[in-house]
Amino acid sequence: MGIDVHAHFIPREFTDRLADASGKLGVEVTLADGEIAASIVGGKDLGTLRSELFDTDRRLEAMDGAGVDAEILSGWIDLTAYSLDAETGTAYSRTFNEALAAVVRGNPDRFMGLATVPLQAPERAAQELDYAIRELGLVGVQIATTVNGQDLDLKELDSFWSAAEELRCLVVLHPFDPLPGRGLSRYFLSNAVGRPAETTIAIAHMIFGGVFERFPRLVVCVVHGGGFLPYQVGRMDQAYLAKPELAATQLSRPPSEWARHLYFDTVTHDPDVLSFLVGQVGADHVLMGSDYPFEMGDADPVGTVRSVPDLADADRELILAGNARRLLSGIQS
Repeated sequence: MGIDVHAHFIPREFTDRLADASGKLGVEVTLADGEIAASIVGGKDLGTLRSELFDTDRRLEAMDGAGVDAEILSGWIDLTAYSLDAETGTAYSRTFNEALAAVVRGNPDRFMGLATVPLQAPERAAQELDYAIRELGLVGVQIATTVNGQDLDLKELDSFWSAAEELRCLVVLHPFDPLPGRGLSRYFLSNAVGRPAETTIAIAHMIFGGVFERFPRLVVCVVHGGGFLPYQVGRMDQAYLAKPELAATQLSRPPSEWARHLYFDTVTHDPDVLSFLVGQVGADHVLMGSDYPFEMGDADPVGTVRSVPDLADADRELILAGNARRLLSGIQS
């Protein structure tokens, strides 16, 4: 049995409120024949949203079948809506967070929740995160890999990082808009390669940009097994040593030392790769994830952890649930 830290969900109350607002919250939602479609006002058409994102009964059935005790629910990253103006983005985030908190309250033994915040307005994002943790009882926040094309080492984001550090809440870094400008439309490369590459670039900006130097107590989980970071961190150290005038301007220690502060989910699709990840970062820094309900997810995350070769039982239990419990117990509510 385990705790799934990477599972996507959209509350029906949230989409109903968006539909009632008729675009005034920055996202237009249409409801027809049981299907829900969405588009960001003046921006991206998100199309029809898959029904599994809304269906709690179906989700609980899938959890029971997979041996998952609890899920930490996060929104669909394409609905993060950082392109909205500060005021609309704040109202939009509050609407999502209150709707998600209501779902968690309805089934507190099975669900926890990750907030969304308006990172396009960092001070407001910090305030919304504080409200989501202290008042709504959510356990963290999901953030995208960029904010309107800006990387996460942007100094303007420090007020948000400061709030997340003070709260000791879980920050889940999830890829969004993989590698814009590259031709990834063929072969499903946008997901198979683009998403882990996008994540790697984002977390590298955070490391090399000194985010963890400034906020060393941040609790950050990098999804999809950390992208390519665990397998190329030695190359990052070499850059730090070989070109300090470029790679060490914000760092007092090699990147690998800051990478040891991170947490990584188990969505690697290969027990041997997961075994390598555990060997690289330690069993105490790996968290079970599924990426439910998407096709690139792991439908049997408990089974995946159970199948990792030569893993001590105590380490297996840490990955399944022990690490998540430890991190969640440290949240400052």
